Amino acid sequence: MNTLAVHNPATGAQIAELPADDAASVAAKARRARAAQPAWAAVPMAERKACITRFRAGIVAELDALAAVMTRETGKPLKMSRNELNGLLGRIDFFLAEVGGATGTQTVFNEGGMTEQIEHTPLGVVANISAWNYPWFVGGNVFIPALLTGNAVLYKPSEYAAMSGLAMARLLHAAGVPQDVFIPLIGGGAVGAALMEQKIDGLFFTGSHATGAKIAQALGPRLVKLQLELGGKDPTYVSEDANVRNAAESLADGAMYNTGQSCCSVERIYVHEKIYDAFVTAFLETVKTFKTGDPMSEDTYIGAITRAPQLDVLDAQVADAKAKGATLLAGGKRGAGPGNWYEPTVFGNVNHSMELMREESFGPLIGIQKVSGDAEAVKLMNDTRYGLTAGMFTPDEARAKALLAQVNAGSVYWNCCDRVSPRLPWSGYGDSGVGLTLSTYGIQTFTRPKAWHLRNP
Repeated sequence: MNTLAVHNPATGAQIAELPADDAASVAAKARRARAAQPAWAAVPMAERKACITRFRAGIVAELDALAAVMTRETGKPLKMSRNELNGLLGRIDFFLAEVGGATGTQTVFNEGGMTEQIEHTPLGVVANISAWNYPWFVGGNVFIPALLTGNAVLYKPSEYAAMSGLAMARLLHAAGVPQDVFIPLIGGGAVGAALMEQKIDGLFFTGSHATGAKIAQALGPRLVKLQLELGGKDPTYVSEDANVRNAAESLADGAMYNTGQSCCSVERIYVHEKIYDAFVTAFLETVKTFKTGDPMSEDTYIGAITRAPQLDVLDAQVADAKAKGATLLAGGKRGAGPGNWYEPTVFGNVNHSMELMREESFGPLIGIQKVSGDAEAVKLMNDTRYGLTAGMFTPDEARAKALLAQVNAGSVYWNCCDRVSPRLPWSGYGDSGVGLTLSTYGIQTFTRPKAWHLRNP
């Protein structure tokens, strides 16, 4: 029997060994989901909503235990694991409140005996290859609206968050979602590859651009609906009239929260030359308050790096920045083992010849670059193959809107950062992916619009 070993990234110790899937079991589960989906689609919306409401109650009842599991397998500080689960409750509430209006049949024309209607029908069987950095958020963005709209879901959690994935399945089944309507698939890349070979109606993936491109190449000829939420190299510009202290504190948190392991983490900071020195001083003062330690401790802010290979990426970006003349202001090396640790690292005097200003860091590493004004800031913010989020700090709303309108990003922030709302679509430009989740559009993405032309005899 295949198994998956689960290790605690904070200690390196093995904490579980889970039964894992293989190609044969993936195919069998896909057949079960295909057979079960029509009956689930026929369940009245009110009952599907009742199942998700009971699932929400199950999360509330076990929140502390679920947070502890997430922390043990990902290295996320316990307080942040709780924040994720509490934040998910609001997203569930949004989906429950909006699914009926977003997917109800619309009459768009009724005249002269001819009626035109739009009906939203389920995609069918949805495959979800999910992420480890926010397993409940990222997974819930997909499987909750997918289930509410009548789809069956083949859910492959990341191998770095498999225990959380199994907890999701357990709570959904206990809430009344049939076992063949939500089916977890446990394993690494081979299981994901086997999933893509199945007859599926949509594939929703969150992860790296490299993997997303391979998925698109594999499924493109089959014309399967794809939603690819990929990387980011998210910039923020701090103008000369910004509140330096507020901007520094917000952006330090935006860069380092979840140990920098967020697709929308602040990864590039551009600061007007008039306030550059004051901003850097305030930023470093804030970073020095971030405690690194046992992720299970209530006062830990910087946890472990979830994937050990990412330590090599961070080392390489640090070495590259040093070699090209950047000034190391804080950190710059791995923390003491065992486990996967990296110091909060800040560079000044950076430029776009350096990897840390061009390629995703996905760790507690940030570069701060001096700019002469708005025009240079916009040029540098757009000098990237990514386009997930971007922001600006200034008291002038009109100025911020005018500048951010020129930036290629799916989400933009004025005087805030690293923020996701269920009410707004989550999408990106360029190598940040295709498609969207969240908002009412993110509910409708799990349906096919069916056009009805109805003429009275």
